[in-house]
Amino acid sequence: MVRAAEPAGNQSGNGQATIAIDRNTNPKPYSKMIFGGFLEHFDRQIYGGVFEPGSPLSDETGFRTDVIKALKELKVPVIRWPGGCFVDSYHWQKGVGKTRHPYEDSCWGVLEPNTFGTDEFVELCRRLDAKPYICQNSVADVQEMADWVAYCNATTGKFAEMRLANGHAKPFNVPYWSVGNEKSGNEYINQVRACAIAMKQVDPAIQTTCSGAHGPNASIDPYLIQTSGKYLDIISVHEYWVENYQEHHTPDYLSCMMRSEMPDAHVGSAAKSLDKTGMRDRIKISFDEWNLRSWHHPGYPYGPAAKRNDPQVIKLLAARKKSDAASLYTMADALFAASFLNACLRHSEDVRMANIAPLVNTSGPLFVHPKGIVKRTHFHAMAMYANLMEDFVAGAGVTTNQLTQGGKSVAVVDAVATVDKSGRKWAIALVNRHPTEAVDCQVKVGDKPLEGKFKATVLAGDSPDAYNDIEHPDRVKPEERGLSIKSGMVQLPPHSLMIVRGNAE
Repeated sequence: MVRAAEPAGNQSGNGQATIAIDRNTNPKPYSKMIFGGFLEHFDRQIYGGVFEPGSPLSDETGFRTDVIKALKELKVPVIRWPGGCFVDSYHWQKGVGKTRHPYEDSCWGVLEPNTFGTDEFVELCRRLDAKPYICQNSVADVQEMADWVAYCNATTGKFAEMRLANGHAKPFNVPYWSVGNEKSGNEYINQVRACAIAMKQVDPAIQTTCSGAHGPNASIDPYLIQTSGKYLDIISVHEYWVENYQEHHTPDYLSCMMRSEMPDAHVGSAAKSLDKTGMRDRIKISFDEWNLRSWHHPGYPYGPAAKRNDPQVIKLLAARKKSDAASLYTMADALFAASFLNACLRHSEDVRMANIAPLVNTSGPLFVHPKGIVKRTHFHAMAMYANLMEDFVAGAGVTTNQLTQGGKSVAVVDAVATVDKSGRKWAIALVNRHPTEAVDCQVKVGDKPLEGKFKATVLAGDSPDAYNDIEHPDRVKPEERGLSIKSGMVQLPPHSLMIVRGNAE
C-alpha cells in the first residue's frame, strides 16, 4: 500500500518517506518461481546466447559456460521455452534424435537450425537447477501435444523408448506445460480443454496453463475458466510496458518510471478477473512474459518468408539489432524490474510464477556477445532479489511524495519487506525512483523505528541513464555497505535500489 505525502509532485529538495511494517499480521509465503526466465528461438537468445557450439567459451556440448555461470547468480528456478510466437510453427519431434534438419521458421522469417531441441533444453535447465516449462504449439493436434508429454515424462511406451534411444533413460519430469501462446477465442479455448485433458491423462502430476491475458488488457475470458478451468492450474499473463514490436521507442528515465506502478495494477486486475469466475483460490497467475521493453521485430511475426537474398527480409532482420543497444538499459530498467518484483511479492497469494522475457539477449538482463557477457542493470536488480530476500512477505505501508511527469505520477519510494520463518531476520527492499534527489526514509517495524547495525546492498549508477556495455561492464553494479540505523532513518540515493538486511527485534 502506497500513500501520497504532501506536497505531491515534489521533485526537488531532499524528500522524505515512511515505511511502516506490520508485525501484527502473519507474513505470507511467496513463490520463488517469480524469479523465472523465458527463452525463445528469436535472434540470439538460443543460438549465440545460451548455446553456441564451436565457441571457445562453450563446452563440448555447445553450452556457453560463462552464460551458465552468470545465470546461476540469478537462481533462475524455472525457464519457459521454446516460445512465444515461435511455437506456432514448431513440431517437437523434428528437434530430437541424431538426425535433425534445418527448416524455414514461418514465424520469425529465419532458418532454424533445429540443433537445440527438447533434450538440450532440459539439459540447460538441469545445469541451472531450474524446472523446465514447455509451451506447446496450440495449432498442432491434441495427440502431438500429449506425445510430447509422454516423451518427457513417461516411464514406459513408445515415447519413453524414443527418449531412451536418444540417450535419456530417466524421465525428464517436465512439470509445467502450456497450451499455446497469446491466443484467444472460443476455438482456442476448446482446444485448451481437449489438450489439457489429454496431457494430464499422460501425466496427472503436471501443472497446465494456457494464454489468459496478453497486452494491456488483463481481463481473463470467463468462458475460458468455465470451459477449461478445472483442468488448469495456472493462467498465463503477458505484458511489456514499452511496446517496441514494430516501432522502436526510447523513452527517457522519467517516462519509464511513470510505468513502474503498472505491473502492480496489472496483477491486481488479473486477480480480480479470476475472482469473478470463482476460481481465484485454485488457479494462480503465471506472468510468464514480462519486461519493461519488448524486443524489436518490425514486419514480424508471420512476415516475409526466410530468403537470404531478399532485400526486404535482410532489412527487417537487421532492424532487430536495435534491441542490442547497451544505452537502452539504464537504471530505469533496474528500478522497473524491482517494482515488478515488488508487485509479485505484494500479490504473493495470486502470483505463482513470473518469467523475464527474455532471459538472454535482445532486451534481457544478460547480454551475450562472442567474447563474453554484460550484466545489464536489471540483471543486478533481479540477482539482488533472488539472493537477498527472505522467504515471507510482511505487510508494509509506504507514505511518500509523488514523482510527476506530463500529468502522470508515481510514488517516489516503493518498498516491500520480507522476513524469515523465525520472524527475526528481515530483508527490506527500498526503491527511490527520483532521478536526482536522495530521500530520507524512516523505517518502522511495528511501532518501533528500526535501530542497530545492518547490511545494505545498493544498486545506483552515476546518473539515472547509467548503463553497462562491453567496454564498461561494471559501470553499474551492486555495492555492499554497513548501516548504523538510528531512529529508523535510512537515506536512499537517487535512482537506486537498496536491500537492507539484519535482525529487527
